Amino acid sequence: MKRLILPLLATLALTGFKPYPPDPGRTEPVQLSIVDRDQGSELPYYSQRGQRWVAGQNGHPYSLRLTNRSPGRVLVVLSVDGLNVINGEVASLDQTGYVLEPWQSADITGWRKSRQEVAQFVFTDPGRSYASRTGRPDNIGVIGMAVFNEAPQFRPPVAPAAPMARQRAQAPAAESADRALSSVEVTGSAVASAPAPALGTGHGARESSYSGSTDFRRASRNPVQQVSVRYDSERNLIARGIMTRPRPVAGEPQAFPGQFVPDPPPYRWR
Repeated sequence: MKRLILPLLATLALTGFKPYPPDPGRTEPVQLSIVDRDQGSELPYYSQRGQRWVAGQNGHPYSLRLTNRSPGRVLVVLSVDGLNVINGEVASLDQTGYVLEPWQSADITGWRKSRQEVAQFVFTDPGRSYASRTGRPDNIGVIGMAVFNEAPQFRPPVAPAAPMARQRAQAPAAESADRALSSVEVTGSAVASAPAPALGTGHGARESSYSGSTDFRRASRNPVQQVSVRYDSERNLIARGIMTRPRPVAGEPQAFPGQFVPDPPPYRWR
């Protein structure tokens, strides 16, 4: 049994014990969402040829929102640009990660620097990304999640926690993701020559993120769920044929509807 890092992200809005009812139609234990923190919204997913994509904006901080939809604890190993988000090493499945309690949700907002701080995930130029600046640029532009169930063990019975409406709570984490997410299918073929990646993930400003530790024994060495999400700029996703170019909505006011300023009609005095 290994001793694992347990971030209790009090200041980073970890959602705990939200009353998500089990859905018999869902088989994946954890849902991964990517949240633009400047806009306060989850980025939509686009699919092409079996790959899932999101469009980020340069300079915007983002978080990885994890939602455990299973009745048991799970270990979630996360990677960004091919690097483990807790220890910064080249990511592998046997590394450290976060533990979620049943039905718990957590926002992971950055590279862990200590038990008290993280450095924000920020969309940035590939050359300014953390992976590039540390000499490991081969996997820029991809986010990964691997989920492990916990081995059965005796736990004394505890009273169920009351639902916490509109309140973020503490989520467990530990050491050491596939079809869980809805996606928007976009028709269109990719261009013959794909553009160079326009985004990586930077080592942003530090913010408070208090942590503890917990023990977790994996039920298997193989993950029960594995997810890979690629990201790039909206412009590049349009060039690849993954996104369609946005069109103005009929009836909405336009900022630049004409070219020159016309004279107003004569004013009529009453």
